[in-house]
Amino acid sequence: MVLNRRRKLGTIRILATLAFVPVASITSLDSIASLASISSTVPLAPGGSRGGLGAARAGSIRGHVDLRRVPLAVDRRPGVNDLGTPAPRDLPDLLRSVVYLESAPRGAFEMVENSRAVMDQHNETFVPHVIAIMTGTTVDFPNSDAFYHNVFSLSKTARFDLGRYAAGRSKPIRFDKPGIVRVFCDIHSHMNAFILVFSHPFFALTNADGRYGIENVPPGTYSVVAWNEGTASEPTPVTVPDGGVAELDFTLR
Repeated sequence: MVLNRRRKLGTIRILATLAFVPVASITSLDSIASLASISSTVPLAPGGSRGGLGAARAGSIRGHVDLRRVPLAVDRRPGVNDLGTPAPRDLPDLLRSVVYLESAPRGAFEMVENSRAVMDQHNETFVPHVIAIMTGTTVDFPNSDAFYHNVFSLSKTARFDLGRYAAGRSKPIRFDKPGIVRVFCDIHSHMNAFILVFSHPFFALTNADGRYGIENVPPGTYSVVAWNEGTASEPTPVTVPDGGVAELDFTLR
């Protein structure tokens, strides 16, 4: 009697599960038998809870980066048409900082971003001056000037030399290692830029007002760093609440 009762209970559990499965998906006895183990194979949500009402919700980190020292743009070499006029300076682009998690959530380092970004060469300047990307991203370096450029880097993260190429052409580089890449032009010594490569998606560039927002961060405590023009803050701990917002400001001197 005990055995028969267990079989009946097992049948009831399976029938209850089938009530939530489309009939078209049930094609064999094997499919039905596999449904009995569905509840034990549901992946864990961030924080260790299983999916559903008890799953942890992602939050965000927001704040402001205050630059006490203003980075100076390197004056470009004056041309014949520039005589008697000041050279343009793209100061707002230099004021943009990168804020990122030094210690990312578990599993985040397994992510690879197969996307593209662009760092243009215009008016003898890299535009934008700084970009932040994930590993696996390809950056295109178009030449929008009416003369030759030669993009190169001696950084350990990515060492390359694209050679000289004329206006209207573009050359790509894929970045597969995390780190900071300093970019130069072999023809115009005043040209320089930064590419910050991360193995996780938890980073953000500040806007013109110095504000930033890192979204979709699983609940937990992390170390956060602010970076600008080669200067980085000390790692600062912050706790992201379940589905909430953590506020964190930085001052770079």
